Amino acid sequence: MEQLLSVFTGGFGNALLRFLICIVVNWVIVDRLYYRKSHRRDFYFTFMLISVAIFFLVYFMMGMDRGKATMGVGLGLFGIFSIMRYRTDTMPVREMTYLFIIVCLSVVHAMIDIEQIDPNHLADLLRLVVIDIIVVIAILLCELKLKVQATKLVQYDRIELIKPERYAELKADLEQRLGVKVLKVDVGGVDFLRDSAVLRVTYESNGSPDVDKQFAVRKSQWREA
Repeated sequence: MEQLLSVFTGGFGNALLRFLICIVVNWVIVDRLYYRKSHRRDFYFTFMLISVAIFFLVYFMMGMDRGKATMGVGLGLFGIFSIMRYRTDTMPVREMTYLFIIVCLSVVHAMIDIEQIDPNHLADLLRLVVIDIIVVIAILLCELKLKVQATKLVQYDRIELIKPERYAELKADLEQRLGVKVLKVDVGGVDFLRDSAVLRVTYESNGSPDVDKQFAVRKSQWREA
C-alpha cells in the first residue's frame, strides 16, 4: 500500500498534477474554442490524443541527462512534424495552428523542473496557470475577432463570367446560387468543350472551413479572376 501511495507523491505526483492541468487547458481550447466553430471530430480526436502523447513523451525524455534530454526532445518533435509533413491530406492552416499550440502547451507543462516544485510554494504552478490563461485569452480574442473562411470547389457553367472584367458579376451570381457571402473567387481548369470551369470560392461561414475536393485541380492551374 505504501508503495502504491509513493507513486502519487514526489516528482511523479507533481507530474500528474501538471498533466491534469495540461489536459484541462487543452480540452478548453479544443472543445470550447476550436470545436464550437469547426465541428471536426477527427481533429478533436487528434488534438486531445497528441496532447497526452507529447506530454508523456517529453516527461520521460526529461528523466534522462539534462543535456541529452533537451536534444532528444528537439529531435523527437522534429520527427513528429516531419511525419505530419508527409501526410496524404493537407491540414488547413487553422488546424495546424491549433495543433502547434496544443503541442507547445504539452511540452511546456512537461518540461518544468519536477523536483523544484515545492507543494508549500506554488509559484511555479501559478506561473504555469498564468501562461495557460494568456494563451486561452489570445485564442478567444482571435476567434471572436475573425470569422471562419470556408472554401468550396464549384464546377461552374457560365464561363463567360470568368473574365477579370466581369468579376463583380461572377461574385454576385455565386452569392445568389450558393446563398453565402463570397469573399474571393479563383479560377481553375476551364473546359471549353463542355462550357464549364472549376472555381475555388472562399466565403464567410460559421461552420467548418472544409474544402470540397470533388474536383481536383493542380495548384499551377489556379489564377485569380
